[in-house]
Amino acid sequence: MLPIRRVLPGLLALCLAVAACGTRGPPYALQNVSGLLPRLRFQLTDQDDRLVTASDYRGKIVLMYFGYTHCPDACPTTLATLATAIRSLGADAAKVRVLFVSVDPKRDTTAVLKSYVSFFGPQFVGLRGDGAELTALSKRYRIAYHLEPPDRYGNYTVDHSSAVFVFDGTGRVRLLGSETDGAAKIAQDLRRLVAR
Repeated sequence: MLPIRRVLPGLLALCLAVAACGTRGPPYALQNVSGLLPRLRFQLTDQDDRLVTASDYRGKIVLMYFGYTHCPDACPTTLATLATAIRSLGADAAKVRVLFVSVDPKRDTTAVLKSYVSFFGPQFVGLRGDGAELTALSKRYRIAYHLEPPDRYGNYTVDHSSAVFVFDGTGRVRLLGSETDGAAKIAQDLRRLVAR
């Protein structure tokens, strides 16, 4: 029987070799959250007033972002960045969908959402739900939103999380981006996911 001090280095080397074989390429540019969040699942109404579920987007790389059309800064900036990243994919852009989930369904009607997402590209889909559907989805993906008190004209802002959830074609969450991630980083990771 071999002494433990002679066997241990060999076992350690074997474990490291197996771990190295399990990695596929360099780390992602965005935050890798594989296995840390639930699969894509929802039932909402799209900008064409159709009831849609996650299965309608199966086979596509899905980016999900929570925001609202009256957002003065973060939402249009983030969506414009995603649009730039997706355009850089060329023909593979058709394999990607951006689901823009409204946290302000009172003002974001289907018509308003349809007009808004059309500015960013054909891969963008506006989604809305009632209070219960939105609450359930926000809890599922641990996002927060809060309507600020309206001013004397009835205008208000909505504070909301700014994460971009990236799901693979099977609906598994893979990556988490933010409004500060540039188009080049996002495009780099999208190319890898599209090629899988």
